[in-house]
Amino acid sequence: MRVPDDPRDEPPWAMQLVVRAEKAAPPAHSAVCAAAATAVVSLLTDPRAADPEGEWHPYVRRWESGRIRKVTRRARGVRWPEVQALPGVTVDVDGAEVRAFVPGPVDQVPPVLAKLQVAGLDLPDEEPKPPPEAPYAAIALNPGVPMTTGKAAAQSGHAAQLLLRQARPADVMPWIEAGLRVHIPRDIPWRRCVRHATVAVRDAGFTEVPPGTMTAIAWIVR
Repeated sequence: MRVPDDPRDEPPWAMQLVVRAEKAAPPAHSAVCAAAATAVVSLLTDPRAADPEGEWHPYVRRWESGRIRKVTRRARGVRWPEVQALPGVTVDVDGAEVRAFVPGPVDQVPPVLAKLQVAGLDLPDEEPKPPPEAPYAAIALNPGVPMTTGKAAAQSGHAAQLLLRQARPADVMPWIEAGLRVHIPRDIPWRRCVRHATVAVRDAGFTEVPPGTMTAIAWIVR
């Protein structure tokens, strides 16, 4: 599938993701990745984005007509409630809170988001958790590609978005109806995950990894 490019003479668009990362009780790496993926598809399936008459629809459509960039930022303290006022969707997965915002041009990021740190979000993980009740989306991150939590969260969001858009409707609809559950498997060998994969994310190479690197794969478990 050809990767769409951004329209000429226009700034690129991106979806901003903000992770709540309090110093006293930071979330786990995998939980953040699952929450980021869930937040992305929750926004995309929200009637305000999915309905052609929805207020967010033209922004999502313009963003998806180019490269699906995502930028992960972190917030703590008063910064977290501040960002809730901007249009978006917040989810909590295993104690990890992530808010996905309506996409927009990268040169017009609202000040309350622009002042949040982008680089340096790298969190420890915890023991693997069992998968949720099916149906759910399984998103595996390439163990051979070192990524910060911020980068991995963005790649998880990409994988969930591709799955939503490209998987069979017979698989996608039950996943949506069940609440868009996401699981990050860490106890399944990568090669076995690849055999299951419906979609694969190949990074554009803007940050952390070389262009074309396979960073994440995803499939729906029913």
